[in-house]
Amino acid sequence: QVQLQESGPGLVKPSQTLSLTCTVSGGSITASYYYWVWIRQPPGKGLEWMGAIALDGNTVYSPSLKSHASISRDTSKNQFSLQLSSVTPEDTAVYYCVAGGDYWGKGLLVTVSS
Repeated sequence: QVQLQESGPGLVKPSQTLSLTCTVSGGSITASYYYWVWIRQPPGKGLEWMGAIALDGNTVYSPSLKSHASISRDTSKNQFSLQLSSVTPEDTAVYYCVAGGDYWGKGLLVTVSS
């Protein structure tokens, strides 16, 4: 069974870059699923698909985030990461990493506040 664990800071200041990492166990980011995904949920709102990295390393992003989101991976550590630049309080959310659509991390609350 694939397990995912998000890690990163719980508090980021406005205009800074938010960096999160998803560590995957029980599966390989280069084989088990075609897409490895980042999804977020702002407080009181629905889920937002942010972007994904494919098993071949190609990336795809939500058009609304493409200008300041970047997804990368470290295959040696079986991890993939999200960077979100120039954050604002509207980027406050629980961030999830997801394997395909089947397995989800527990989520990490990130608050953007000065």
